[in-house]
Amino acid sequence: MITEIEKLLNIQIGFEANASMQYLAMACWADLNGFNGIATFFYTQSEEERLHMTKLVKFINERNGEAIIPALEKPKSKFDSLHELFEVFLKQEEFVTEHINKIIFECLNRQDYNVHNFMQWYVAEQLEEEAMARTLLDKLKIIGDDKSGHYLFDRDINAIAAAQSKTE
Repeated sequence: MITEIEKLLNIQIGFEANASMQYLAMACWADLNGFNGIATFFYTQSEEERLHMTKLVKFINERNGEAIIPALEKPKSKFDSLHELFEVFLKQEEFVTEHINKIIFECLNRQDYNVHNFMQWYVAEQLEEEAMARTLLDKLKIIGDDKSGHYLFDRDINAIAAAQSKTE
C-alpha cells in the first residue's frame, strides 16, 4: 500500500524531472540565441534537477516503496527575453519549494521523521536555488535592455552563480 507521503514523494519526482526538462529547454534557447554562458548555466541546472530526481527515486526504493517514473510535460521553449527566461527559472524554483514544504508538513503531521530528515537537504537546496534565481533576475533588471550588459551577464553568469552559492 502506498502511503500519503510516498505519493507526495512520487509527485516530487515528477516536479524534479519537469524542472530538469524545463532547464534543458532554456539551455537550448540560450544556445540558439548566442548566450553560451547562460546555456552552460542551464545545462548544469538541468543535470542538477535530474540528480535531485534520482535521489528521490533511490530513497523511495530503499525504503521498500515504489518510485514511479512519470510522463513529462512539454517544457516552455520560446522566450521573448533573458528577463522572461529568468522569471521562469525563479517561478519554477518557487513552485518546487512549495511542494517540498507540503511534504515536510505531511511528515510532521504523520510523525515520519525519517522522511522529514531526508527532506531537509531539499529544503536547504531550495533556499539556495531561490536566492540564486532572485539574484540573477535582479541583475537582469538592473541591466534592462542594454545589449552590452547582456553580453557581460552571459560571460559572467557562472561566476555570479558560484559567488551566490558561497554566500549561503
